[in-house]
Amino acid sequence: MRAEPVRLDAVLFDMDGTLVDTEGVWWQAAAESAARLGLDLTDADLPHVLGQSVGHTAAHLAAAAPGTDERALARELDARFAELVARDVVPRPGALALLKALLAAGVTTALVTASPRRVVDLVLDVLGREYFAVSVSADDTVRTKPAPDPYLEAIRLLGADPARCVAVEDTPTGVASAEAAGCPVLVVPSVVPIPAAPGRMVLTSLKDADPELLRSLVRL
Repeated sequence: MRAEPVRLDAVLFDMDGTLVDTEGVWWQAAAESAARLGLDLTDADLPHVLGQSVGHTAAHLAAAAPGTDERALARELDARFAELVARDVVPRPGALALLKALLAAGVTTALVTASPRRVVDLVLDVLGREYFAVSVSADDTVRTKPAPDPYLEAIRLLGADPARCVAVEDTPTGVASAEAAGCPVLVVPSVVPIPAAPGRMVLTSLKDADPELLRSLVRL
């Protein structure tokens, strides 16, 4: 008797550093704001910038520069990041090919990110809105990554089973969010190395991924 194929409900993609090369421009925006405050970003700041929301990074910088208006700083970061994304956004190697393969295979996909909605809309216009059934931004949940809320919201919108939704991530913050939501994870690290673990596969590039590999990550 032929075994039933594994059901893959959806593939949930992170955006920054996973589908598009925006981690560098996000770091640039944060570094510019830090410099204005008399601060220099170092590797010690990576956990508070890489994969984090505008609000989190603004709070981190404001804490190191007493007297800083945190809300104004967040608006400054948001505006500069959006400007840089609109000018410099580039798909990651293999990203468009994988999205096309999933669409052809009839696999539902979603975009799940800690970036604000206006940046998400810029990126959707670059990648193609037709690839994503839903998108969840930092503006759509009370808590963002590393909390599980963004992934849980996408799963709710899709009416899916988290154990049958593969998340594709590039940062420890995003991996923590996806795993807390109960998703198996494909990791393609952008800056910080991330080890393989139960329920987690690590690749060097999205060029090595295809629908069958993603389906293989679903827990039976």
